Amino acid sequence: MIRGSGYELRVNSQPESRNPNMNILDEINNHKRTEIAEAKSRVSIEELKASPYFLRTTNSLKAALLAEGASGVIAEFKTKSPSKGVINAEAEASQVTAGYVAAGASGLSVLTDDRFFGGSFEDLAKARWANPKTPILRKDFLLDPYQVYEARAHGADVILLIAESLSKSLLLELTETAKEIGLEVLVEVHSTEELEKLNPMVDLVGVNNRNLRTFKVDVQTSVRLSKLIPEQFVKISESGISNPESIAQLRAVGFKGFLIGETFMKTDNPGKACKEFIEKLK
Repeated sequence: MIRGSGYELRVNSQPESRNPNMNILDEINNHKRTEIAEAKSRVSIEELKASPYFLRTTNSLKAALLAEGASGVIAEFKTKSPSKGVINAEAEASQVTAGYVAAGASGLSVLTDDRFFGGSFEDLAKARWANPKTPILRKDFLLDPYQVYEARAHGADVILLIAESLSKSLLLELTETAKEIGLEVLVEVHSTEELEKLNPMVDLVGVNNRNLRTFKVDVQTSVRLSKLIPEQFVKISESGISNPESIAQLRAVGFKGFLIGETFMKTDNPGKACKEFIEKLK
């Protein structure tokens, strides 16, 4: 939902039964295409551009991760996932994300997918309001340039592009759109083949330790791919990071960012859990 621009945007998707003939990623992407079509029918790109957030100067996640003394932690707000179900039904976005920033997080990640992750644009807006100077990643499944404008309109600084879901040409188109409107781009990979889809305009490369087709997690995926990622990209390790020892191993092979969600969100006080985690990194 966008406030203050004369309209509201809501995506109200009802829970559906899982399709046993499809893997999770394909099911998510199929549902996302329906959502995109519905959103386009309600709100035009010109209306998205009318959002007050289009006038703000964005925050750089790349700069935040490279800053001297940065924790490198990108703390995520999510209330459920396809693999874990409900993680934290009571969490409130502005309170949790403010706690993350106070704890020393270098950046924030906010889920905006409703159907599979319980996220919303309202969560993103609340996080933006509570943390005006902190870089925020819109975490979703982006398949269309329209969604890049949505991200800017709702206060994001960075978009996530999942290489497995995109052709090289579409990834380039989405990257170009993002750069045109002042957003940074994080491309997520899980295999050597997906690295071939990168282009020079990408800012950050994230290695997802979770296989999006099976949702199995292996932090060694980041270690294996680390040497293959060109040095021009800031490296981020995503998913399955639950202890400071993993951070030390990942830093040793060149990672600057560490996206952590469930480890914090499954607790009664995510901000406190984040603070205790970051203190152990020092």
